[in-house]
Amino acid sequence: MSRRSNGTGSCIRFIFILKTYFKISILLVLQLFCFQENIFAQDTLSVSKPAKHTFKAEPLKATMLAMAFPGMGQIYNRKYWKVPLVYAGFAGVIYAVNYNSSKYVMYLKAYQDLTDKIWETASYLDLEALKNADPRDYDPVRHPDTYRPSDYSWYSERILGKVDYYKKYRDLSYIGIAAWYLITILDANVDASLLNYDISDNLDLEVEPIIIPDMSQSVPGLNLSLKVTF
Repeated sequence: MSRRSNGTGSCIRFIFILKTYFKISILLVLQLFCFQENIFAQDTLSVSKPAKHTFKAEPLKATMLAMAFPGMGQIYNRKYWKVPLVYAGFAGVIYAVNYNSSKYVMYLKAYQDLTDKIWETASYLDLEALKNADPRDYDPVRHPDTYRPSDYSWYSERILGKVDYYKKYRDLSYIGIAAWYLITILDANVDASLLNYDISDNLDLEVEPIIIPDMSQSVPGLNLSLKVTF
């Protein structure tokens, strides 16, 4: 009888130990999950990156910088590749001004020398347009006995035409400098405005039929409308 009671007590104690062990195991598993969750949250917080700063250009500021100094508006808009184009344009129109101005001065002096009746002034003899011509045919100062008035008139008008030609393109070159200056200012303003233009997925385009009532008829008409949603 005592052996049976001792065996029963041992079984009860063993079952109690198993239950206690099972509860402890459950608590350890729960603690393990909670510990891992805290670790993952800490790791996620530590590797988070700060928000990226987006550049927003001010059109008025870009315009004022471009007006103050050519190319500064493009630099402000971070369009650095446009700066060489700005100065290349200015270099081109300045070269055109210098070229046309030098030609204008050269032909004007030649025309004055041809018509002033002074022996010492003869720059027209170096002109490319008169190199193949014989001065004895058109020069009344150096060759008064052989020159022909018709040739003299024709060559003088030809030189005067060159004077007008190069004067015209010299003036146009000056206008080109001002025009290119305005273009660079406009480019800086447009670039700054477009940098702030937000293109998102909210843009939508719909084509749907609508019914427009015709006041002159009792039957309604059918038409198409184009709807753009921003």
